[in-house]
Amino acid sequence: MLEHRFTAVTPSSSASPKHRVSLSGKRFSSPAVSLAMVVPTAALSVFLAGPAQATQLAPGDEDVTLIYGEDISNHEPNHDWAASPAKFGIIKATEGLTFRDSTFARNWKELDKKGIVRGAYHFGHPSNDPVAEAEHFLSMVNQQPGKPGDLLVLDLETTDGMSVSHVNAWAKTWLAHVKAKTGVTPMVYSGWNFANTYGRGLAEYPLWVAHYSKAPGKVTPPADWKSWAIHQYTEYPIDKNVSALSPDQLRALGRR
Repeated sequence: MLEHRFTAVTPSSSASPKHRVSLSGKRFSSPAVSLAMVVPTAALSVFLAGPAQATQLAPGDEDVTLIYGEDISNHEPNHDWAASPAKFGIIKATEGLTFRDSTFARNWKELDKKGIVRGAYHFGHPSNDPVAEAEHFLSMVNQQPGKPGDLLVLDLETTDGMSVSHVNAWAKTWLAHVKAKTGVTPMVYSGWNFANTYGRGLAEYPLWVAHYSKAPGKVTPPADWKSWAIHQYTEYPIDKNVSALSPDQLRALGRR
């Protein structure tokens, strides 16, 4: 997501997502590459059932099959979910205090029709009130029919000129508020370098990490996370992601 999308973003050479600053790294031309890819379990721990509960995969398992997913926003207004091979899709709902993604309702319905794991994300601006931003996000998401397994995500990739301690405290407040209001432990999306700097103390929240210079699934967790749930590995031609979790395991991180 590293938004090329709106205003200032703190650039990161290993991805600072959605505003998508031009990021160096491997680009993969076809989503099919991720569907057959496996990664050594010795280097990977993942979130399994239960809010933000990390479980190390058994040492005896040699490979983990990665499932492929996509995330989009109003910058891809006509995305064809029916033709997509994605097993999960995460879409932009809101940004800041006022922005509402005009394609959210359409995408939400299309994902429901497709029957894959779906999620909604909010692009945060730490210069604003975190509770007000969280309420803005929930008001948008709650306008659409929900179902068990829906994921809720904070996109944390810009500082708005604020300090490390401010951005970190801001994120904790936003995440705690959404969790208190919904009972869902939200996911954190961030570029690897950004998360490593601003994400200390957020390891209770499942991590969706962007790192474009790493092959799908070959990323290690930043900061004090012990695992990651989703790896975004490229933004071309759209944002592409992999997860070592099954669809049911991803749903276990969402609404009950």
